[in-house]
Parts: sequence; structure tokens; C-alpha cells
Amino acid sequence: MAHATRIGERRTSVDAIFDYLHEQILTLNLRPGDKISEADIAAKFGVSRQPVRDAFSRLANLDLLLIRPQRATEVKRFSRREIAKSRFVRAAIEKEVLGRAATYCDADCGALLDAQLDNQKQAVDGGDVERFGELDYAFHKTLCAIAKAEFAFDVIKSEKSKVDRLCMLGLSKEHRMPELFEDHRAIARAVKANDADTAIQVGMLHLSRLDETIERISASNSSYFEPDDA
Repeated sequence: MAHATRIGERRTSVDAIFDYLHEQILTLNLRPGDKISEADIAAKFGVSRQPVRDAFSRLANLDLLLIRPQRATEVKRFSRREIAKSRFVRAAIEKEVLGRAATYCDADCGALLDAQLDNQKQAVDGGDVERFGELDYAFHKTLCAIAKAEFAFDVIKSEKSKVDRLCMLGLSKEHRMPELFEDHRAIARAVKANDADTAIQVGMLHLSRLDETIERISASNSSYFEPDDA
């Protein structure tokens, strides 16, 4: 966009810049290894460089930007080690959440899950990757609420955000939405049936779906991954 983007009164310039770059990175408009200029972003938003630096710092704390002294800031490449670490943490949390959700799920909770699945089906049928991603977060948040462990979603969200870019590549390039939707439906079915073992089994299968995506992207776009952590 050629004209400078002006900041609204309700958000700080740091918030606006952070939100813009966060979306650009997660939707892969900015890809792993792409360089970002402080000066260019400051000019785009009509601000000094300080709020840009602050937004960059927030993104670096989310492991999305690599900031190095005297070198260009760039979008962080994927790290296999960090992905494995994130997946390990999330699996441990989700096993507990799914087991508890299956224990506590009642008719009202089941109806809530069904309504979310209806929305997901609409996104799948419409090929709306961004909407499906939003509904995916909502589904896992609802499972935490049913499990009476809302706090667990904070951990899941944090770990999930670290692989969102890979998920977006998988959804858009491999047309994986229908498969993931069926996983969600199977999880909901087990939770509604108070079948903890099956809910956990399907949940772990759901998490493993990313493995094939990682291998495919690594083979076709090796530059997206850090070169020394294969």
C-alpha cells in the first residue's frame, strides 16, 4: 500500500505495527528468511523508528523475528528443535485436557461442540483457510473450558502459535482442512460419549498431522528451516 497507514486513537503505534507484521508473518505474506526494514515500516505507518523497534521486539519474543546487531532484521526460520519442544509440551497438556473434557462433557457442552463443528464445516466447504484457523483456536479453547481448565488454553495457544505458519502452509498447499475437520469431529464425538481414551488417541493423531507437512516443506523449501538443526 503506497500511502502511509495512520494510527487510530484506540491503539498505540506499537500495537498497530505489531498487529500488521504479526498477520503478515502468520499468513506467509512475509516468509521465513525475508528481511524487514525499520525505515520502511516507519515510513509506512508515519512514525519514528522507536515504535517499530518496540514492535520488532515483541515479535522476536514470540520467536517470529530474528534481530541481530548491525544486521538486517529477518523473519525467523523454522527450527526443528523448537517445533519438537513445542509439540512435546502441547501433547502433554492436551492429553490432560481431552481426558478431563470427556469426563465433564454434558449435553450443553456437546451442543456447543456441535455448533462449532457446523461453523468449521462452512469454512471447509468455502475453502476459507483463515476462518478455519480462527475456528481451530476456538475449538481447542472450548475443550479447555469443558475440561474446567481454561488456563490450559494459554499454554496451548502459546505453543500452537509457534507452528501456525507451518499449519498455514499445510492448509493452503496440501488442502488439509477436510482431514483436520474430520479429526475435530472425531474428538468431539469421543468427548460427547465420555470416552477419554478415544478422545486422547484421536487428539494425538491430530497433533501428528503436522509431521508430513514438515517433511514436505523441508524437501521443497529447505531455506525456510534453520540450516544447522536438521
